[in-house]
Amino acid sequence: MTGDAAIPPGELWIVMIGLGLGSFGLRFVFLGLVGDRALPAWLLRHLRYTTVAVLPGLVAPMVLWPSATGGTPEPARLAAAAVTLGLGVTTKNVLLSIGSGAATLGLGLWLF
Repeated sequence: MTGDAAIPPGELWIVMIGLGLGSFGLRFVFLGLVGDRALPAWLLRHLRYTTVAVLPGLVAPMVLWPSATGGTPEPARLAAAAVTLGLGVTTKNVLLSIGSGAATLGLGLWLF
């Protein structure tokens, strides 16, 4: 890296060590301090929804602002997301939903 945008090596190491310690601290709280105890029922109930909250947050930008089209929404990706969501909600079958969404995306990219 050259130019004015380069991060000085000292600052880079400080940031990397700080992020590593923060990541270790978060894991240690759950695994080291609480790992051998039973978690309260209210916390377990809320932890069940972590995947349901994280996955749409990862997928939505790829559907609404795909880098393949320069950030412009595309009918094939929107249709694939709608099919996947619709089948997932109605059938509760993850593999069927993912497979149908992939087939819809493939067909949509071939048609459009």
